[in-house]
Amino acid sequence: MSNHSATPMNEREAHRARYEALRAEGQDASAQALPPLTARNHKIPQDVVLHREHLPGGWYWTTRLARGEALRIVNTSGTSAVSMVAWCEADPSERLNTADTMKVQWSTGLRKGRVIYTEMGRVAFSIVEDTSGAHDPLVGPTTKESMETALGSGAARNSRDNFFAAAAKLGLTRRDVPACINFFAPVSIAADGRFVWHPERRERGDFIDLRAEMDLLAVLSNAGHPLDPALLAIPAPIDVIQFAAPLPGSDDLCRHACSEVERAFEQTERHIRRGSNS
Repeated sequence: MSNHSATPMNEREAHRARYEALRAEGQDASAQALPPLTARNHKIPQDVVLHREHLPGGWYWTTRLARGEALRIVNTSGTSAVSMVAWCEADPSERLNTADTMKVQWSTGLRKGRVIYTEMGRVAFSIVEDTSGAHDPLVGPTTKESMETALGSGAARNSRDNFFAAAAKLGLTRRDVPACINFFAPVSIAADGRFVWHPERRERGDFIDLRAEMDLLAVLSNAGHPLDPALLAIPAPIDVIQFAAPLPGSDDLCRHACSEVERAFEQTERHIRRGSNS
């Protein structure tokens, strides 16, 4: 009887110890190993540029990213917030997943060295360069209601409706649209649980480079952030550069930030190999 009752306790202790080890690795070791933010003068060689897009305020842009291609999103004015959703091209039921992105990396802070997950535990994007470190995976997109609350009736376009329109053009429905990530959105969480906006953390010319780790369909929406106290009906335009990213080396920090991220990359590679052999 005592042996039978001791087993669950031993299992709980083992699970707890494993949990604490993963948390320490995710919150301490991997965070300390993250590289510094990128210098704003970090250029993309012209011979690897595939496409340039100038995205006006209020509008959205849809693109296909092959594995190994990347997007540089540039906050040209320093006042824009850019929202993104994405799907696996081969199977759009596999989508960007903000909850797993935070949970597996034990952090709400997205910056250079972090990755963005799909809901299948695979890696969609690596954040290979980043001058800002002020990105929000929590709050969600602007909506018709949030825009009207901030700006009155008849407010301009919003990111949620932009995502729905983009999804329809891709043959998807509203139910296929996942939660978004907001770039250049300086949100933190106060001790009492409130969201706090930090406008001083946005600067003109900030950019983020996202390397695709699988073939993806991505949508960017330049329609502000719900918490921005200076929200505009028509935000300033942004620039996007699609380019062929350098091949990751054996010391690629995105791939080796912690053991859980390494396993996600292994799973991603296996999935891609199975797909290519089918």
